[in-house]
Amino acid sequence: MNGLFALGSNGSGQLGIGHKEDVSVPKQVEFVDDAPEDGILQIAAGGNHTIILTESGKAYWAGDPSSGACGIVESAEEASKFRGVSLSTSERLGLVSHVACTWDSSVLVLKDEKNRSTQVYTCGVADLGALSVNSEPSIVRTPNLLSDFPPSGTDIQSLAAGFRHVVAVLDNGDVYGWGNGRKGQLGELDITADSKGVIHHPRKISGIPFKVAKAVCCQYATCFISEPGDGRVLVLGADKWGLKSTAPIEIPNWNMISASWGGIYVLQRDGRLITWGRNDHGQLPPPGLPELESIAAGSEHVLAFTRDGDLLSWGWGEHGNCGPQTEKYGDVKGRWNVLAALKHLPEGSNITAIGAGCATSWINITTDGLFL
Repeated sequence: MNGLFALGSNGSGQLGIGHKEDVSVPKQVEFVDDAPEDGILQIAAGGNHTIILTESGKAYWAGDPSSGACGIVESAEEASKFRGVSLSTSERLGLVSHVACTWDSSVLVLKDEKNRSTQVYTCGVADLGALSVNSEPSIVRTPNLLSDFPPSGTDIQSLAAGFRHVVAVLDNGDVYGWGNGRKGQLGELDITADSKGVIHHPRKISGIPFKVAKAVCCQYATCFISEPGDGRVLVLGADKWGLKSTAPIEIPNWNMISASWGGIYVLQRDGRLITWGRNDHGQLPPPGLPELESIAAGSEHVLAFTRDGDLLSWGWGEHGNCGPQTEKYGDVKGRWNVLAALKHLPEGSNITAIGAGCATSWINITTDGLFL
C-alpha cells in the first residue's frame, strides 16, 4: 500500500495533512474516508487546492474549494484532508486519466465507454474552459463537460496547465489550448478570443512545425517538444527570463520534461538535466547534481529523485517546500536539500511518485505492502 507525504505551503489545508499550518518536513496526508490502496499516478496543485490521481482512475481533493476547483462539494468541513472528487450527482462517470490545475480551476479528463480519454470536465472560474462568454470571471459551482472536444476519433494523451491557461496534447500530435492567451502562450489569438485574450473553448494551436509528444506550462508560456529521438523544442508566450530566446532548438535524448512558472527542465536519458529560465531564488539546478531518475517542477522550486535513491530539492522554499534548511528569503540556491533517502527508509522501500505545486512538495513511498 502507498503512503503519500507532503510539505510546504498549507494555509488552506491543500497539503491534506489534517491542519492548515505550513510544514518543512514531510507529513503523511490524511483521508476523510479510507486511503486508496493503489499507487499515486499524478499530483496536480493549484494556488490553494490539490488533486491527486490514483492508478485506478480515482481523484481526490484537499484545500480551498471556494473557487469551485474541487468539483461538487457538499461540505467544506475537513477540507484539510483528502476526499473523493465528485463531478456529477446524477451520472455514473468513467475513470479519470489526466488532471491539471491552474491557480483556481481544475481540469479532469475521463475515460469514455470505449476506454478512450475523451471526456473533459472543467471546475472553477468560468474563464477557464466554461462555455460562458462573459468577460468577467465567475465561479462555476457545477463541473462543466466540454462539448465538441476532443475532435472525433482523437484521444487526449496529456494535459498541462499554467497560471490561467490549459493545453491538451492529442494522440495525433495536435495541441489544443484554452484560458488566458494574452501573452501568446496559446499561439496567435484570433476572433475566438475575447477582448482580454481569453479563449473560452479549446482551440487548436497552429504553427507548431512538428507533432507534439508533450507540452508543459510556465506561468505565461508553453513549451512543446516532439518525440524522443527528434526532440524539437518550441516555446510560445512571454519571453521573460529568456524562456523563448534561450531555448535549445532540440533535445533529442529527452526522457522527461517539467516546468516551473519561470523555468523549463528537461531530463535526458543519461540522467542529466537541461534547463533554462528564472534563477533569482536558485530555481535552476545547482552544480554537481548526481544522475537523476525523475523530476517535478513547482511554481518556483524543483524536486529531483536521483538514481542513487535520494530525493533532492532546490529553489524558492519560503514555505518549507524545500525542507527546513534555507537561506535568506527562503532560498535553497546553489545547493540542494535532501528531503528523503531510500537508505534511511525501511528495507524494501521505494519512492514511486513525486510532485511539486505552488510551494508544495509531494513524495509517495511504498514499503513491501506496508502503509507508512
